[in-house]
Amino acid sequence: MTTRTVGQPTRLAEAIAARLATPTLDADDRSGREQSLAHGAAGGALLHIERALLGLGSWSTAHAWVATATTRAVSAADDTGLYLGAPAISFILHAAQADHTRRYGPALSALGTHVALLAHRRVDAALARTDRGDTATFAEYDLFSGLTGIGQLLLQHTPGNDALERILDYLVRLTRPSRADHQQPGWWVSHHPDPQLPTPGGHTNLGLAHGISGVLAFLGAALRRGTSVDGHAEAIATICAHLDAWRQDDEPGPWWPQWITQDELRTGRTRQPGPLRPSWCYGTPGIARAQQIAALATGDTARQTMAEHALAACLSDPAQLAHVTDTGLCHGWSGLHQTAWRAAHDALSPEIGRQLPRLAESLTQHADHDHNRDTGLLDGAAGVALALHTAARNEPPISGWDACLLIA
Repeated sequence: MTTRTVGQPTRLAEAIAARLATPTLDADDRSGREQSLAHGAAGGALLHIERALLGLGSWSTAHAWVATATTRAVSAADDTGLYLGAPAISFILHAAQADHTRRYGPALSALGTHVALLAHRRVDAALARTDRGDTATFAEYDLFSGLTGIGQLLLQHTPGNDALERILDYLVRLTRPSRADHQQPGWWVSHHPDPQLPTPGGHTNLGLAHGISGVLAFLGAALRRGTSVDGHAEAIATICAHLDAWRQDDEPGPWWPQWITQDELRTGRTRQPGPLRPSWCYGTPGIARAQQIAALATGDTARQTMAEHALAACLSDPAQLAHVTDTGLCHGWSGLHQTAWRAAHDALSPEIGRQLPRLAESLTQHADHDHNRDTGLLDGAAGVALALHTAARNEPPISGWDACLLIA
């Protein structure tokens, strides 16, 4: 990028941070939303923590957001996960100590106990479900609410925790065929991906946010860090084989369906006519990054090359990029740039890196015209500002905030 365009993302990030300087709390809202990493004050806190670590903002502002996120008793109920409640608060407090300054030590110790107990309860429930022969749900294993997200938190900060080993054992078991139907993979879910998008008989989800690519990225990240369990490599191979079976090799480059229905599983053919929005959450960028991480962990240069080519082809295809109309992390320009940036810095070739200046320019342009965002991390202004900081600095986040996206 030119000097002018480097300054532009910095200016926009500063403007967003100024707009989000003072956290708000709805006194009548008892839902616990403030503890949401995706939509609440917990996500906003990550922005100000990163800025404080960079020396661009104050720790008093960051602490005000942390205090707002923890105004009410932090929940460690069984429906909490990386993006809500005790795990989410633990994630942001660990981020605040990325410079090795002990800021929230006692709170983190207490949260660590609750998160470990939560993980054990969640694994117990998942294994009981498996023993009954019932199908899984997103909430059991995905990044947002499930054991993959909780495992990512433990891997990042307490890798010797026995709860992490149990989560890895569970995920290895998840990759084995279900007892009810050996054609269906163990991560098959009987519910719809979205109420507006019915999948009679259930589906297998391929995305990073809710599907098996998230499990793959996590298993790969654990192996890269030297943490593994029996069957770990075989589980990675099983998921990769599943993704290979459903890879579509078209003119624009390889792509994957968002999910596979019962009928598609039976026929072996997807009904999705072509690649949809190139997003972090469901699209080729997230799926390709997950395979790149797994390939780096296993030394599979052929898969790494394929995954990087798929991502580079996607990023250079105007038809696919035309589907990106949002600015946020989940399915917009921010998530696309952050995913591509992480992949480029691990890549064997410069293909992806060549696309980064243009992606940063697109992110900046869309952010400059996007004035009606909510304040959250996943779809809101906080996430956009964090991605803008990456674009401006061309350096990894000090806080490691993007570990919650399974791309770091």
